[in-house]
Amino acid sequence: MPEILIQNARTVLTMDDRRGEFADCDIRIVDGVIAEIGSGLRSDGELVQAAGCVVTPGLVNTHHHLYQTLTRAVPAGQDALLFGWLQTLYPIWARFGPEEMRVSALAGLAELALSGCTLTSDHLYLFPNGARLDDTIAAAQEIGMRFHPTRGAMSIGESLGGLPPDSLVEAEPNILADMVRVVDAFHDPSPGSMVRVGLAPCSPFSVSRELMRDTAILARDKKVMLHTHLAENVEDIAYSEEKFGCRPGQYAEDLGWTGPDVWHAHCVKLDGKEIDLFARSHTGVAHCPCSNCRLGSGIAPVRAMRDAGVKVGLGVDGSASNDSGNLVAEARTAMLLQRVANGADAMSAREALEIATRGGAEVLGRGGECGQIRKGYRADIAVWDVSGIESAGSWDPAALLLAGPTRVKDLFVEGRQIVRDGGLVTIDLPTLVEKQTRLARALAEG
Repeated sequence: MPEILIQNARTVLTMDDRRGEFADCDIRIVDGVIAEIGSGLRSDGELVQAAGCVVTPGLVNTHHHLYQTLTRAVPAGQDALLFGWLQTLYPIWARFGPEEMRVSALAGLAELALSGCTLTSDHLYLFPNGARLDDTIAAAQEIGMRFHPTRGAMSIGESLGGLPPDSLVEAEPNILADMVRVVDAFHDPSPGSMVRVGLAPCSPFSVSRELMRDTAILARDKKVMLHTHLAENVEDIAYSEEKFGCRPGQYAEDLGWTGPDVWHAHCVKLDGKEIDLFARSHTGVAHCPCSNCRLGSGIAPVRAMRDAGVKVGLGVDGSASNDSGNLVAEARTAMLLQRVANGADAMSAREALEIATRGGAEVLGRGGECGQIRKGYRADIAVWDVSGIESAGSWDPAALLLAGPTRVKDLFVEGRQIVRDGGLVTIDLPTLVEKQTRLARALAEG
């Protein structure tokens, strides 16, 4: 792997333990790792000019449903709450197959990369017509993204009182068997690994208590992480109280779904006791502000979570509930919502960027090697050009989320450049857009 020197950055935001910020700075990358940070560095390798740019760690996306990029802005779901939205989209998703899964994942990953993301999770919980988790992993390898796919599942269909149609659910023994298969085939726990697999039953209203419990046991046996949706909106809370006789936090704790190897998506309606539980058990949260706004779910208590010591990262969620997959725009929304809820001083631009980088890496169990610009850390780096109109007149270009670009100039993952001068270098984007458009049109036509 060639040595790379990023030269003359206007500002480097390290997100290290001291939250260091350096002006007129260089970064030397060797074998996919940050080897040196300083001014006037020398290298015989490739030079990447960063004059007029702010350099940050690559952003980390902790919750997504990549397949949903094929169902953006579906008219019947545009103004629906969570449960109605799902019931609208389930029949469409049931028509997917391996090609739809692969192409939609490529599109979602490309959009993330262009917004500065270097590491993303994905929650895939339906597998119609021969689709497999393998399809999305192949897409991530093609893009060059560091990937944390999760093998999701739904096992309780409408005939048994669940929300999804019976055609989209799987038998629980088959689910567990395929979880074992994908972990054994793809999970790489080594330092700097490009693929780590998690296990992720979809939600308390689409799987049984037994599957939740058995998945937790399996995950700990395999030493992989656990993920699901939790406490997303008032409907979610009501369902938990009616079906399980407790709030979602208690349900999660009873079934082994708390701990440093667990992260939950949304958590909009966690109460104070649940926040304390998550802080005490080191359970992570994927905060998805745009999706929460789009579905009218509410504003997650991120300020209270952070103050209590809960690990919080950002997630764009699925593009059928967000309609976008721009992670730096997600970070800005997270900052603004906490200000709406708690006042203008509730969250700074730098804290929101920290959640989007270091925070996400910690949630995904990669805090010791990703999410910071620091000697010995993986070279996952985003370069933002702040010489353009978006930042013109800004007194603090490092406050990217207040006045800055939403598309990255250069992006490096494990020291490999996957975005150069604002364009993807690993795939042909116009061809991908054409494929995506064709498949979406076919789905719309039935």
